[in-house]
Amino acid sequence: MRVVVVSGGDPGHVVPAIALCLRFAEAGDTPLLLTGGRWVEAAAAEGISASRVPGLSLEDLKDAPDLGRALHDQAATLATVLAPELTALAPDLVVCDVLALGAGMAAELAGVPWVQLSPHPLYEPSKWLPPMGSGLAAGVGVRGRLRDAVLRALTARSLRQGERQRAVVRQRIGLDPREPGPAARLIATLPALEVPRPDWPRDAHVVGPLLWEASKERLSPPPGDAPLVVVAPSTAWTGARGMAEVALEALQGLGVRAVVSTFAPAADLPEWARSGPGDQDALLREAEVLVCGGGHGMLVKALRAAVPVVVVPGGGDQWEMACRVARQGSGVLVRPSTVEGLRDAVGRVLGDPGFAAAAARAAATIADVRDPVQVCRTALSLAR
Repeated sequence: MRVVVVSGGDPGHVVPAIALCLRFAEAGDTPLLLTGGRWVEAAAAEGISASRVPGLSLEDLKDAPDLGRALHDQAATLATVLAPELTALAPDLVVCDVLALGAGMAAELAGVPWVQLSPHPLYEPSKWLPPMGSGLAAGVGVRGRLRDAVLRALTARSLRQGERQRAVVRQRIGLDPREPGPAARLIATLPALEVPRPDWPRDAHVVGPLLWEASKERLSPPPGDAPLVVVAPSTAWTGARGMAEVALEALQGLGVRAVVSTFAPAADLPEWARSGPGDQDALLREAEVLVCGGGHGMLVKALRAAVPVVVVPGGGDQWEMACRVARQGSGVLVRPSTVEGLRDAVGRVLGDPGFAAAAARAAATIADVRDPVQVCRTALSLAR
């Protein structure tokens, strides 16, 4: 099976895309990754064919007065550029990142079946849940259900506006305004981070986190046997800023060692701290706590390693993820980010083994996921 995988250049989206390409290659299929330019060489180093596609960066849209319209206009442009390339490549299947709206449209224009990749839990609205992004658990009782209904009504207008904008751009590029949707959806998360819903879509399949370690470097923690705390600031443009500095100040005097996982090492760190690029999986195998921004990719890395978390969420879906982790019991949410709040949260997680036990329970749910390659093959056979 020849598969084209399309993803934007944000690490939280392209890392799962590369991981999926590797899964396809291991299964004997031939993947090609289309993504932002900075990841082409990284994919090639893993033996994955990759090419750059312009028009995939969400950061370019962050100052747009109407983000929804800008996103759909970007999708239309991407679709018209990408469709001829897909026709020339003649893949059997296209896998599109959930934010690469234009990739699905391009697959339709090229007449190729496509599957959607969601590198996080299913965020589709549900008539049984509060709106995604609220961070709220499903309401209980009459008052709780009424609260959720009111919140859904408040967000329904925005959802309808997005549907209208999508219909307009679909017509503009020659597609039916009614979107048929993907052949299947890959929900790349741990089941522990999903929210039960009676209206779970039949085409959505939880396939587990798709993880790939971008850095091959080894970052050694400070020497000693004190508890190791890993700090991983958000890589998303919606993430909280200055988290690393606040975290290091908060950890001062707690009797811990710290590693800040970042693209470049910092100067003038205390002797109990290190920073720089390095294999995060290796660090987490030694860690007792992770302090992070709430991005899904970093959270599932920690939970897969049974490491509890202290989450300092920024915008986007980070608040939703932080609330889910807190409800599951494997972490503590800190907002706003203060030295005192972070210090108390790290101390609480270190002092209560229940957080690590909850993280281990979350890790164990990986046994309940489906194979993404098999889901894609089944979807392709049904689409033909």
